[in-house]
Amino acid sequence: MAKYDERHGGAYDRGRADAYYGRPIAPHYYEGDTGMSKRVDEAEMSAIRIAAYLTGYREQIESGEFKDYG
Repeated sequence: MAKYDERHGGAYDRGRADAYYGRPIAPHYYEGDTGMSKRVDEAEMSAIRIAAYLTGYREQIESGEFKDYG
């Protein structure tokens, strides 16, 4: 199993967050702090970063933990 950079704002983290909040798959990451730095979208991402995003998304779905908007 590959180990991805889990920093806040990174591709893996953003994949987990999108899944947790019920957002659709849209690979991206932030160069620095989430929402406070440049957002890098899929067209500009490397294959490894896209894989990190998708892994984070999948792992969050598999965890069964999601935001309760109750």
